[in-house]
Amino acid sequence: MLKLPAALRTRNALVSVLGVILIAGTTTVVAQTAPLEPIQWDKRRLDQLDRNVRRLERAVTQRNAAGQPVIIEPDPEVVALQGRVGLMDRRLGDMEATVQRVNADLERLTFQLDEVQRDNASLTTRVRDAETKVRAMEAAAAREAELNAPIPTTSPTGDAARDLTAAARLAASDPARGDRALQTVVLAWPDTPQAAEANSRLGDLRVSAGDHAGAVSAYAAALRGWPTAGWAPATTLELANALNATDRKTQACTALTEFTRRYAEAATPAVRTRAAETRTRIGCAAPAAAPVRRPG
Repeated sequence: MLKLPAALRTRNALVSVLGVILIAGTTTVVAQTAPLEPIQWDKRRLDQLDRNVRRLERAVTQRNAAGQPVIIEPDPEVVALQGRVGLMDRRLGDMEATVQRVNADLERLTFQLDEVQRDNASLTTRVRDAETKVRAMEAAAAREAELNAPIPTTSPTGDAARDLTAAARLAASDPARGDRALQTVVLAWPDTPQAAEANSRLGDLRVSAGDHAGAVSAYAAALRGWPTAGWAPATTLELANALNATDRKTQACTALTEFTRRYAEAATPAVRTRAAETRTRIGCAAPAAAPVRRPG
């Protein structure tokens, strides 16, 4: 709005001031009335606007030269709008600062999350290793308990031959458990050919384990009554070796004498050769000539 001094009475000055008022208040008037159609700024309108602006400039210059400056007061709505714009600028600045803090927090949280994921992966690996070790310890404890439990005295299959076959197969893959299975055959089927063969196989397992004294007991039990089974000749030689390993040379030589007397004639050439080598190695006296089997 323009505050006009009383001296401004001329028609031209009034028209000029009214032009200023119209231009300055266009936005306010338009805002308070129904919206107008947009102005089509063609060359004629632009020229008219240029003339009005020049007229206003001359009027303002004349007023300033006469010592009566034109004071243009801002529109209150414009002032209020400027205040709201300033407030929005401050709020926008606050939002930008908040977004920056949030971004910094997100970066920090992302880094912490990466660390947590790495820690979780490491812990998962350690837990898996621990579980593997625990399972191994449990399996070892279970095996130890099984091996130290009393030997079963009942047949697992109800048949001596099948028990012996299963025990021999197990001894080939797991000597410790096979030893128990062979002992079960001996206890479940005493005084049977299968029990005697089981004792012979037990003696072989004891020799493999370095238990020569235990092998002597097993071989002696297998050869009780001097059986004529096919495994008996070789078992007699193993008995002699086990006796010699336990510093019982005399008994070892006695076992070799029994081999010559009871098994040499029916033994295979390979077994007789082994017997001769064993006798020489132990240092036993030469045996009496074995009877020669005559054909027919």
